[in-house]
Amino acid sequence: MTAQPPRPALPAPPRARGLVATLAVGLAAALVLAGPGPARAQGTEPESAPDAAPATPAPEEAVRVGPSGRPLPRFAALGSDHINMRTGPGTRYPVTWVYKRRGLPVEVTRETEDWREVRDPDGAEGWMHKAMLSHSNRMALVTGETRQILLRRPEPAAEGVAEVEPGVIVKLLQCPRDGRHCRVEAGRFQGWLLRAALWGVHPTDYVD
Repeated sequence: MTAQPPRPALPAPPRARGLVATLAVGLAAALVLAGPGPARAQGTEPESAPDAAPATPAPEEAVRVGPSGRPLPRFAALGSDHINMRTGPGTRYPVTWVYKRRGLPVEVTRETEDWREVRDPDGAEGWMHKAMLSHSNRMALVTGETRQILLRRPEPAAEGVAEVEPGVIVKLLQCPRDGRHCRVEAGRFQGWLLRAALWGVHPTDYVD
């Protein structure tokens, strides 16, 4: 029998300190804890209307729609390599984290006209300006403790295309409504990963 060549492994970014390290390599270079002093960081948020109160959450069983007309909760991706997370919906609120990883998925849980309350993959919550978030491409973060096999087809016994390390950000190309796998793009590879191994897609989400 001819030996099969090893599958290429897609590495995650190098490890970093602080909250980043609690997600292993997944959020490397993604967050910087804001220091003391004035919270306003120059050049990271556009000028906007006065701060507004967030939309009042509806009962869990109801479908919530925010001022943007989009459903809540939903996922978005960081659209810049320098984004402030604040304690409230406005620039007068202190900065708690500065995110430095474009494409990182975050979950939008509440919103005002200009601000979005988000939760990151490690559970940190705060507010970001809507201009800093992207909905044009759905992204997800590979989770778990071991490498995930990128499959050629959405079948457990399918041939592996590559091995993807935890912490790699992938682009969601397709997530069938009742499927256990999502088709993703990771680097120069495309294939199927288990939905349960991805942070950035709800169990009932579908991407087509």
